Amino acid sequence: MTYGTTVTTMLGFDDAVERTRSALAEQGFGVLTEIDVRATLKTKLDLDIEPYLILGACNPALAEQALTAEPDMGLLLPCNVVIRRSPSANTTTVQAINPQTMVQLSNSPAIQKVADQADAHLLAALSALEGLNSNK
Repeated sequence: MTYGTTVTTMLGFDDAVERTRSALAEQGFGVLTEIDVRATLKTKLDLDIEPYLILGACNPALAEQALTAEPDMGLLLPCNVVIRRSPSANTTTVQAINPQTMVQLSNSPAIQKVADQADAHLLAALSALEGLNSNK
């Protein structure tokens, strides 16, 4: 099993970030955290890397179900979504964690149900981005 799902889009990085946020919201996810890896590595290590953003996405209803079934599942929340673009690339990569990884760490049927639902919503969000072209 892979631990993530990846799509590529012709959108520029900033457009991909905006469209990813919208696609996640349409699937019931809010963004709880945002880590600008590029800015952090520049500040802390004076490194220049590709644009690289990690969004911590959370669907509150699914999070509640997971935490009710197993309070320790909070260790695996929120669902990380990565948006990155290589300077030499003409596409932007968007990746989401595979929620089935939670199932591998739990024997709970309730966690399987939550993971299945989260997986369906994340896949729908990523599918909405695949192949999109920039308006610019």
